[in-house]
Amino acid sequence: MAEEQTDARPYRVVLNDEEQYSIWWADRELPAGWRAEGTEGTREECLEHIGTIWTDMRPLSLRRRMEQQAAG
Repeated sequence: MAEEQTDARPYRVVLNDEEQYSIWWADRELPAGWRAEGTEGTREECLEHIGTIWTDMRPLSLRRRMEQQAAG
C-alpha cells in the first residue's frame, strides 16, 4: 500500500475496443487489445482523468445493442 502512495513512475491512460479504461506504465509496451488514450502522468493523475471521462461503465457492445433495441 505504501508503494502505491509514493509511486512516482509515469503512467498512461489506455483503453480497449470496448472503450473500457485502465492505466499502464508509460515505459512498457501496451498489452494486446489496448491503445494509448493520450493522457500521461502520475498514477493519481491518470486515475483522476479516467474518473472524469469514463462516465458510462457499460462496454461499447452493450451500449450499441441497447441503442438498437430502443430504436426498435
